[in-house]
This record gives sequence, structure tokens and C-alpha cells, in this order.
Amino acid sequence: MSSSSTRRGPLAALGIYLGLSAAALIMAAPLLFSFMTAFKSPKDFASHSPFALPSPFSLESFGAVLGGRIAFGGAIATTLAVVVVMVVGQLVSSVMAAYAFARIDFPGRDLVFWLFLATMMIPATVLVVPLYLMLARMGLNNTFWGIVIPFVFASPYAVFLLRQSFRQIPQELIDAATLDGAGTWRILWSLVLPMSKPILATLTLITVVSHWNSFMWPRIIAAQRPKVITVATAALQSQYNANWTYVMAATTIALVPLIALFLAFQRQIVGSIALTGLK
Repeated sequence: MSSSSTRRGPLAALGIYLGLSAAALIMAAPLLFSFMTAFKSPKDFASHSPFALPSPFSLESFGAVLGGRIAFGGAIATTLAVVVVMVVGQLVSSVMAAYAFARIDFPGRDLVFWLFLATMMIPATVLVVPLYLMLARMGLNNTFWGIVIPFVFASPYAVFLLRQSFRQIPQELIDAATLDGAGTWRILWSLVLPMSKPILATLTLITVVSHWNSFMWPRIIAAQRPKVITVATAALQSQYNANWTYVMAATTIALVPLIALFLAFQRQIVGSIALTGLK
């Protein structure tokens, strides 16, 4: 009986690892195909199977995307600027709102929090037309600030996560800091934020990925200019007769910063999951 259980243990583990490996391969296959196509020249892609390895490896498509022929560099600069403004604006405002909801007593605090959280239930597509009309009347369509303004302030998701993290900090520590003469801003800056680095890193990554990959709103409010990476990549499909080596080169350029960011923040993300109990 025990020997049978012992034999089933390694077999079960092997089955789990094989299943996970197969799932990882399925998930990675599109990325590998994108990378392979990006390093092919248009001639090589047209004359060989799409699944064949580049022969030889070519940077022609990257040169065309980043060079003067397509001028993809402007879209990269615009996207970086959008992401930086969004990250700073959302994190700063979300931290202040979350700390107020978690640690500052004021009339109607819980009611305001749950009403604010309830806005997560409103589909984003419902707000597109009103937002566009408001910003167009302000003359902000086809401008950088038209892309940024509607989403630069605290998001309900970020406020909820930060509030839960701040509530887990022992009240005794905050009371001790108060007795030492620390005010609200000093406690937030010197005590609460250093203890919340994992969740802040996770929210930074989520915010970067969300706005780096944003397509619908930039496409609507800035149809002509300035273009972000997602809109510029989509435009390549029609602008160059679906030249897939250019499209995949642009996609690879857009993916590499996100992969590097995830690898850099991997430890903090795991730490935030362990801290907050998120699944």
C-alpha cells in the first residue's frame, strides 16, 4: 500500500510538470513566432515557411521601424511619457486616498470608500463617448493631455489594494510614531510607504502594463496624433500592406520593456502576493 503511494507520488509530480510545461509552451508559442518573424527580412518571410527560423537573422525590419521610413520612435517616446505621467499621478493620488480611507477617521468614510469602489462596476466603454465629448469641447483631442487626463488620478483598484495593505500595518507602530511627534505626512512617508514596497511595486507594474498596452482610448481621442505604440503598430498593418516582419518587429519592441520590467520586479510581486494573500 505504501509502496504504491510512493510510486504514484513521483508519477503525479511528473504529470503536473508535463502539464505545466505544455501550458507554458502554448503561452510562449505566439511570442516565439513574433520574435522569429521580427528577425526575418521581408524577402525571407515571403520565400520561406512562416515557422522557419530566420536565415539569416536580419535587423532590417527593426531598422525600418525605428528609422525614418516608419518613424516608430515618436510613438515610443509618446508612450513612455504617457506611462510616466500615469504612474506618478495614479500612485501618488491612490496612496493619499488609500491612507485616508485606511487610517484617518472622518464622517462617512466607509460610505465614500464603497461608493468609490462601486465605480469599478461601470464598464469603461460606457464612459468613452462622454469623455470624448468633454475633452473635444476643451480642445484636447489629438493632444498628449487628452490621452492622459481622464486616467491620471486614483483608480479604485489601486486604492482598494493599498487600503488593505495599509490596514495590515500594526496600529501600535503608528501610535508610537505619533507619540514621537510625527504628523500624518511623516508617518505616511517614513513608516507606511517603506513597509508597503511590495504592493507599490506590483501596482507600478500593473499600471505600466495597462497603459503601455492601452489602445481604445488613445485611438479615439488621438486618431491623428500623437500616436502611442499600440495605435502605431495597428497602423502598420494597413500602411505597409500587412508587412508582417515590420508588424512583428514593432510588437517585439513593445514587448521587451514589459518583460524586462516584470523580471526586475518579480521578487516584489511575489512578496506582495504573500503579504496581501492575493490569488
